[in-house]
Amino acid sequence: MSAHLSDQNLILDTDSYKSSHFLQYPPGTTRLFSYLESRGGRYPVTRFFGLQYILDRYLTRRVTAEMVEEARTLIEAHGEPFPYDGWMRVVNVHGGRLPLEIRAVPEGSLVPIHNVLMSVTNTDPELPWLVGWFETMLMRVWYPITVCTQSWHIRQIIGAALEQTSDRAAEELPFKLHDFGSRGVSSRESAGLGGLAHLVNFQGTDTLEALRVGRNHYGADLAGFSIPAAEHSTVTSWGKAHEVDAYRNMVRTFGKPGGVFAVVSDSYDLKYAINVHWGETLRREVEESGATLVVRPDSGDPPAMVRLAVNALAAKYGTTTNSKGFKVLNHVRVIQGDGIDEQTLGQILQNLVVDGYSTENVSFGMGGALLQKVDRDTQRFAYKASAGLVDGEYRGIYKDPVTDPGKRSKDGVLDLVEEGGRVVTRQYRTFDTEFPGSLMRTVYRDGELLVRDTLDEIRARA
Repeated sequence: MSAHLSDQNLILDTDSYKSSHFLQYPPGTTRLFSYLESRGGRYPVTRFFGLQYILDRYLTRRVTAEMVEEARTLIEAHGEPFPYDGWMRVVNVHGGRLPLEIRAVPEGSLVPIHNVLMSVTNTDPELPWLVGWFETMLMRVWYPITVCTQSWHIRQIIGAALEQTSDRAAEELPFKLHDFGSRGVSSRESAGLGGLAHLVNFQGTDTLEALRVGRNHYGADLAGFSIPAAEHSTVTSWGKAHEVDAYRNMVRTFGKPGGVFAVVSDSYDLKYAINVHWGETLRREVEESGATLVVRPDSGDPPAMVRLAVNALAAKYGTTTNSKGFKVLNHVRVIQGDGIDEQTLGQILQNLVVDGYSTENVSFGMGGALLQKVDRDTQRFAYKASAGLVDGEYRGIYKDPVTDPGKRSKDGVLDLVEEGGRVVTRQYRTFDTEFPGSLMRTVYRDGELLVRDTLDEIRARA
C-alpha cells in the first residue's frame, strides 16, 4: 500500500509543471517580481480580502527535509524534474522559512480593476523560481476577493434602497443579506473563507465555519450572528393537518420580547399559511409575544412570492408609515432565501418601492450564488511576472498576445499609489525603490507574517 502524502507539505501545493521552471529561466536570473490584478470582469472595483488567511494558514509553515524528500519522490515519479538542491537550500540556509517578500493593499481596500493588488519577489538570489512556484496557492485569493466584492456590491444596492425608504438604514443594513451558502460550496475551507469575506460587509450568517476562520485568523471573537429559524422538516414533521401547531410551537418557544425568529411557511400553501395560520389563528399570540416573526417563502418566483407575502401580512398585521412616506409592517417581516441573486434582489426592492413599502420589511438570504457562483474569471484575475534581474541587469517581463489585447500584462516593479484623487499603478524600472507614497504594505517576508489586521479594522476600512 502506498504511503499517505502529508497534508502539511506546502511544496506540493502547486501545479505539476511549476517543478520544471527552475530549468527554464535565463541563466544568471537572480530576481523575479510577480503581481496580482483583476483584469476586468463583472465589477469595476474589487474589495481586497483573504490574503492574510492564506499566508497565516500556509506560508508561515516551515519546510522540512522530510517534505523535500516526499515531494521529490512524488514529483519525479509523476514525470517532472525537481529542484532538490534549491529546496534543501530553503531548509538548510533559511531554516525552512520561505525567502519571499509579499506586498499587498490593506484588506478591506476598494481598488479599481486593472491595478496591482499584491506583489511577490524573492529575497534569496539563488531561488528566483520560488516566486512562480507559489502562484497556484496565492492565486486562490481570487475567491475571497470575489465573494467580498460581490457582497459589497449588493450592500450598495440594498443600502441605497434603505436610504430612500427607511428611517433605520444604518441599523438595518448589516443584517439585510444573510449567508446561507455553507452547504452549497465545494469544501469546508471555501465555506469559512468565503463566508468571512461576506462578513466584511454584513453581519448575518448561518455559516459557522466563517466564525471559526474569523476567530483563528482575523482576531474576531464573534464575526456574525444568526437567529432561530425553522426548516421544512421541522414544520412537516408535525404533519399537514398540524401545520399550525408547528407554527404555534415556534411562537411559544422563540417569541420573547425583542426576539426575532424565522419560519418557512410554504411547505404546503404560502397564501393559506399567511392568511389563516399567521393572519388569524396565531396573530394575537405573535403580536403579544413582543418578538418579530420573519416569514420565509421558499418556492415560486422570488419577486412574486415576496410581493404576495408582504401584501398579505400588511392586510393582517397592519403597517406604520415612516417619515419618508413608506409603510413598515407591524410585528412581522419577510426573508427571501431562494433564488436570490443581484437581479432578483433588485426586482424585489423595486417592487417594494412601487407598492409603497420600506426596504426594511424584507431581508435576503443567499447560498450558492453568494459563495459558489463565482470563479476566477468573474473578475478575470491574473498573476504574472513583470520584472527580473538577469546578470545583474533589470529586465521588464510581460506578455502581449496579438489574439487578445486584453491579456497584455504589465511590466515593471509595480506599486499602487494615489495620484490626482485616482488610484493608479506605478511602474518602476528598478528593484531599488522605497515605494514613496505607496498604498501597499509589506505583509510577509522570509516566512513571517508581518501584518495582522483584525476583522474590525478591515470592516472600518470597508
